[in-house]
Amino acid sequence: MKKLLLACGLAVSSVQFAYAANTMPEGDVASGEAQAATCSACHGQDGNSMVPSFPKLAGLGERYLYEQMVAIRDGVRVVAQMAGQVDNKSDQELADLAAYYDSLERSGGQTDSDLVDLGEKVYRAGVAERNVAACTACHGPHGQGNDPAGYPGLAGQHAEYIEAQLKAYQTGYERPGEGRYTDGEAKVMRSNAFGLSDLEIKAVASYIAGLQ
Repeated sequence: MKKLLLACGLAVSSVQFAYAANTMPEGDVASGEAQAATCSACHGQDGNSMVPSFPKLAGLGERYLYEQMVAIRDGVRVVAQMAGQVDNKSDQELADLAAYYDSLERSGGQTDSDLVDLGEKVYRAGVAERNVAACTACHGPHGQGNDPAGYPGLAGQHAEYIEAQLKAYQTGYERPGEGRYTDGEAKVMRSNAFGLSDLEIKAVASYIAGLQ
């Protein structure tokens, strides 16, 4: 198994939640920490979930975290496990939570040695014959992301979670209004995920989980 730290692309365009980004309050880390007790059951005391189906929130990107929580609260993104968790949160409270979780350090992960070559190819070069762009374009060569643009830094994220999100984006492409479609009108994540095979998704998710 090769160690790497996670970084791949479950990108959300900065345009998609322009309404949220333009009015994003300045987050307060201490206030966010005070609210985070209920979040820790699924996402871990330090923002690093021990359950691979739940995402690690630590260091994911303040803007991205805020935009996703706003989308979940407002019904733009449906996550069954998050039902009722942020429904009554104000923009300020969500900004505080985002600031807190972004201040934490994400733990590392591992990549499957049997999938590393294919995963690296998809992550760094894309799949040109199917118009799949390289993940590095938005998420960086080391999966560090681009917080000002709203692209998450995913290095160390659970491979199982990444795989599930890429498949959700595929569903969003095939059946508008279903799956995940929080990537704006450009459909960047939906169109890229749609062009990947199941094996390529598994490989790039594994590769990302080991990026550092």
